[in-house]
Amino acid sequence: MIQGSGAQTPPEDAWLKKFYAHLATDRGASTYTQRNYRHALTEFYRWHQNEHKQNPAWDKLQRDDFRAYLRYLGRNGLGRAASQLRFCALRTFYKFLIRHAVVAVSPIKNLSPPRLERRLPKFLTVQQMEDLLKAPFTLLNPTADRSPSLRQAERAGERRPSPTPAADPQNLLLCRRDVALLETIYSCGLRIGEICGLEAEDINWSEELVRVRGKGKKERLVPIGNHALKAIRAYWELLPTAPVGAAPVFLSNPKKGKPLYARDLQLRLKKYLATAGLDPGLTPHKLRHSYATHMLDAGADLRSVQELLGHAHLATTQVYTHVTTERLKRAYDKAHPRA
Repeated sequence: MIQGSGAQTPPEDAWLKKFYAHLATDRGASTYTQRNYRHALTEFYRWHQNEHKQNPAWDKLQRDDFRAYLRYLGRNGLGRAASQLRFCALRTFYKFLIRHAVVAVSPIKNLSPPRLERRLPKFLTVQQMEDLLKAPFTLLNPTADRSPSLRQAERAGERRPSPTPAADPQNLLLCRRDVALLETIYSCGLRIGEICGLEAEDINWSEELVRVRGKGKKERLVPIGNHALKAIRAYWELLPTAPVGAAPVFLSNPKKGKPLYARDLQLRLKKYLATAGLDPGLTPHKLRHSYATHMLDAGADLRSVQELLGHAHLATTQVYTHVTTERLKRAYDKAHPRA
């Protein structure tokens, strides 16, 4: 059984503590990266204690120690992705130790688990995405669709008629917020941490741009569509005070001004996926996959999509070209008489 698979008490290791502080401040790693790296390094630490009856001395460990750990992970049936994550954490930690002159060379240089099989990212079709964007309206009274104000909003160009003011105020607010959330994620291709961290001053209404704080404190400007901007305005109109400055765009508690938490977004998405007749196991990141795939399908060039997604390497973006190519192949095989 993998050590520390449940709750763990962090080891009292000075260099690990410094590394975690480095991740949070200097590197600006996301909360998910910090959590995953902390878990992976604590797990290795506990394995070493059990295997060698002593704490690991980071400057004394050899390549064979990590080969033994890799074999241990394999014997315990750990998947390739999970093994890759653990060695990614160890590799990053040793780069940190090298910069601080604790070690001269990383003992895990060029040592990696088996390569991952390349899997195509899951995504929603354009129609499925449309169905999902309508799902929050199920919070409201179905008769709302017949009100004159809704027909007027529909003529004004909203993706879906506006909910009636007669609806329950709490449901109305949740509906408007969640519509705006989904529209913005899909319009801008944002990561879950990016959408939850979005601030009012990040939206340039006149230029229709959003400033996004991505991984490693990197910022990028991303266009935001008219549907998303309208949805945000409609949501803000229901708040006691419209957010300004560094206030969160999306709130979990309007009275306290608390930002929306990632877990809340994940749970809300599951509900709306089920409502739309889609797989509730899909994550918010799949909406980002959908954004990239639809952009490339519509003719966007790969470099532009790379910049919009905030990918450091073009190879990360290229996986979406495989998605579009596979779709073209299926269409060819189905339609061509000599396929």
